[in-house]
Amino acid sequence: MSCVMIIGICGGTGSGKTTVAQKILEAVGTDRVVYLQQDAYYKDLSHVPLETRHTLNFDHPDAIDTDLLIRHIEELRAGRAIEQPIYDFTTHTRRPETRHIEPRPIILVEGILVFENPRLRALMDLKIFVDTADDIRFIRRLIRDISERGRTVESVIKQYLETVRPMHLEFVEPSKRYADIIIPEGGFNVVGIDLIIEKIRAYLAGIEKREGVTR
Repeated sequence: MSCVMIIGICGGTGSGKTTVAQKILEAVGTDRVVYLQQDAYYKDLSHVPLETRHTLNFDHPDAIDTDLLIRHIEELRAGRAIEQPIYDFTTHTRRPETRHIEPRPIILVEGILVFENPRLRALMDLKIFVDTADDIRFIRRLIRDISERGRTVESVIKQYLETVRPMHLEFVEPSKRYADIIIPEGGFNVVGIDLIIEKIRAYLAGIEKREGVTR
């Protein structure tokens, strides 16, 4: 594609990253936005015994197949479709099917570690950090992991204390310094989200003007 804007949305678990991304998608339109969640790029652990998988650190950069994520962003930026992995969080494995994604002028890349890798950061035109209080983030994660990922309360608390919180302090929170924009309170920050949406719309309008496209 001739002009592509790549936007990174980072923040701790439960900060509201997905809500911010969804509001951008709704406002700008799925016909013009590709939404890539870093969670889809967890490494496949089908070769690891099931009981061992649950004990691994999924909040460390090594758990993510960042090379594949970067390659997919580069493919989309070049105007080529990709086959994105579909990750099963209950078994920590990739499903046999994939998600076909066509290129669009806006690429949203969302995840807790998307600012940690310098090669990934270098691809981004705009970096947004969603900043939410730790207690709120934990409650949101607890609810999500129980309802969506088949976890128990005890296992969520244990994982949070042993890996989620330490990795947040080591990798996620320090990456805030790379952000161009910090959005407190995630999806509840209507003013901040509206400003980002207007910036994206202005970018798209500039592309359409140069290319003589009328919407």
